[in-house]
Amino acid sequence: MDPPLPSWRRRRSQDGAEHRLVPPLPPAARQATLKMAARGGRGDGGGVASRGSRVMAAPEEPCGGRAGGEPGRDAAGLSGARGRRRLRRDRAAAAMFRCGEEIISGESEEESNGVNLMEFSDEILLHILSYVPCTDLVLNVRRTCRKLATLCLDKSLTHTVILQKDYKVNKDKVKQLMRDIGKEIYQLNMAGCYWLPSSTIDHVTRCKNLVKLNLSGCHVTSLRLSKMLSTLQHLRSLAIDVNPGFDASQLSSECKATLSRVLELKQTLYTPSYGVVPCCTSLEKLLLYFEILDRSREGFMLSGQLMVGESNVPHYQNLRVFYARLAPGYVNQEVVRLYLAVLSDRTPENLHAFLISAPGSFAETGATKNLLDSMARNVRLDALQLPKAWINGSGLLQHLKFNNPFYFSFSRCTLSGGHLIQRVINGGKDLKSLTSLNLSGCVHCLAPESLFRKAEDDIDSSILESLVVSCCNLRHLNLSAAHHHSSESIGNHLCQLLSRLKHLLSLALPVCSITDVAANAEKPPTASNLVPQTFGRKVRIGIQTYPRNLADQANQKIESSVFWALMGSLRFLETLEIIGSSFSSAMPRNEPAIRNSLPPCVRAQSVGDSEVAAISQLTYLQSLTLAQLPNILTGSGLINIGLQCQHLRTLSLANLGMMGKMVYMSALMDMLKHCKCLRDLRLEQPYFCAGAQFFQALSHCSSLQRLCIVSRSGTLQSDAVMSFMANCLEVIMCHMFMGESLTVCKNLQQSIVRSFQADRPALNVVIFPLLHEDLTEVIRDVPMRHLDEITLFKSRVAEEPPNLWW
Repeated sequence: MDPPLPSWRRRRSQDGAEHRLVPPLPPAARQATLKMAARGGRGDGGGVASRGSRVMAAPEEPCGGRAGGEPGRDAAGLSGARGRRRLRRDRAAAAMFRCGEEIISGESEEESNGVNLMEFSDEILLHILSYVPCTDLVLNVRRTCRKLATLCLDKSLTHTVILQKDYKVNKDKVKQLMRDIGKEIYQLNMAGCYWLPSSTIDHVTRCKNLVKLNLSGCHVTSLRLSKMLSTLQHLRSLAIDVNPGFDASQLSSECKATLSRVLELKQTLYTPSYGVVPCCTSLEKLLLYFEILDRSREGFMLSGQLMVGESNVPHYQNLRVFYARLAPGYVNQEVVRLYLAVLSDRTPENLHAFLISAPGSFAETGATKNLLDSMARNVRLDALQLPKAWINGSGLLQHLKFNNPFYFSFSRCTLSGGHLIQRVINGGKDLKSLTSLNLSGCVHCLAPESLFRKAEDDIDSSILESLVVSCCNLRHLNLSAAHHHSSESIGNHLCQLLSRLKHLLSLALPVCSITDVAANAEKPPTASNLVPQTFGRKVRIGIQTYPRNLADQANQKIESSVFWALMGSLRFLETLEIIGSSFSSAMPRNEPAIRNSLPPCVRAQSVGDSEVAAISQLTYLQSLTLAQLPNILTGSGLINIGLQCQHLRTLSLANLGMMGKMVYMSALMDMLKHCKCLRDLRLEQPYFCAGAQFFQALSHCSSLQRLCIVSRSGTLQSDAVMSFMANCLEVIMCHMFMGESLTVCKNLQQSIVRSFQADRPALNVVIFPLLHEDLTEVIRDVPMRHLDEITLFKSRVAEEPPNLWW
């Protein structure tokens, strides 16, 4: 007997018969299938049915029945009425996903002209099912009817299983999934599944044909790893974490044999160790993430010294890609030097990507200097990123040779524009292939020389023009954390030059760079000049009030600004960051909270609501970051973004408007009511009041999964938070660092966990006073996925090469 059906899978018609229905489709599936149906499904042309069309899901057909046309036959190839019916069905596919409705048999004759979902071609159905999580396909959708049971096990759907960010999956679902389709899985991604117990990894042994496996963020002991890898003889790509207590001597000979065939390894280190790198003798790609803290939980200082012997020296002879990202801390620098020591002895001949991302000061040593000299003599690179101390003041870039470079990062380097043009761009001969460029923090990269230049001086537009012409295929560009001021020359503004990069998908700019210098004389009133200057009238000291038509005045002038033109030319931009050049988050990594913030750039004072409104032209925008925009008065531009940018999934707002009062709260609440696809929200604002009205507006974001609020002297209402968590069933992360007392924070955190943890296995709640001395100890327990993606503020444009890991 079939198990009882959930509510979304059963409906009763007027005659009392029960029918099985497929689940509602995600918005992405509806949109993609709309485009596919508009193109004609399997190649047959056709239009789109009217919005009034409705869709009927068929009951389970009897044995031997056929639920649709013959696979591979074109509707145009069918004769008579059958061909016309098939053509009408394929044309009506778009209407189905636009309305997303289901109806049952037995309705009125007027509504009975709907479309039977099971009569769509197999190609369209497989396209639809590709948007459904694999666990739902195998455990739910597969049981609705015989045709879907067959399609859900199609190799195109079971070849790659992604459990990453599938926050509803639990141990039992993983066990059942591996039991049903384990032999069909070739790629398994469980990255960031921190809530699953370590015993869940044992079920991966059923996937005998695995080629790629990602277990980053999952707790795996050395014994459990040995048992699992011993059965995966076809594995070629592996991602794991190395936690305290890891012992490579516990790996079996069968496990080491599997590791010897691995070509790609991603390893996140939480303790000083080589991990499994010495066992991977055939490595072609090595990605290392160093997250080692300088002190243990007990307060003891850690050492970066490793036991180095002949049996555990890394093998790099076949290496093509080397990437290392370091978290702040001296131990991380010590450990990465030991990894690099082997490279300095013999540089791999096939090395084409060498990338090291290190915050702060990472001094160059004799070994690293020998390594760079060897690279300059023996290899031609396609991707390069080095610590700033290794580039500053050296002639390294002049000697390195590049083949077809696709990624460069010179973040925080004192590279001048002259050196950038002469040593890197090389007259535009070698950079047509460049797709990603990170110049964040390079304060002199758009100036001819850096010796006598001040950071606030105007940029040299000819350097930027040379960069734009040479790198015409750029997809990702980061110019944040610097003062890039344009002159008043017509046609030479930074925004006007960047508008030529039609292929841009992500862009990060400092706030002061989008200021329209020529329009400053006619700019709308700001907070500094709205105080009335009349005789005989006393001026009240405090929060100023602004005219109601201020937003209208600004919008009338913004359409002629250079930033408005830039946004209009980058119609396909997906990620945008506008960050103040002097902005720093109140909650840095591994340090106490910052109490005082630096004032914004003088030129940034004129950037406000009208510039934010220009962003609403980006119809395909998915991620938006706005930080330190001092002239936000009402936040009216945010409402425009909420209405027009319907694909927005990630929103980060920090220090907008006046610091003493959140003046854009009303506009933000109006904006949130329209953000139906928003999944991640981060707010950082002093004196923020997380009250009932805010959480009521936030409840309209039905897709919201992660929320982070950072507010010095901020307050919250516990009842409002609890009500919000009860209404928004998808929320699995709630981080609040406010000005409340430790008792209030702990009580609220315990209440949320006690009330919702059972139904949300991935729930992660951290509510803590922002200025408390133990904040760093609390931060270290946050899952790395949340910490790196939303809790900590940073610029993420061109942070890593595109497609660095699958």
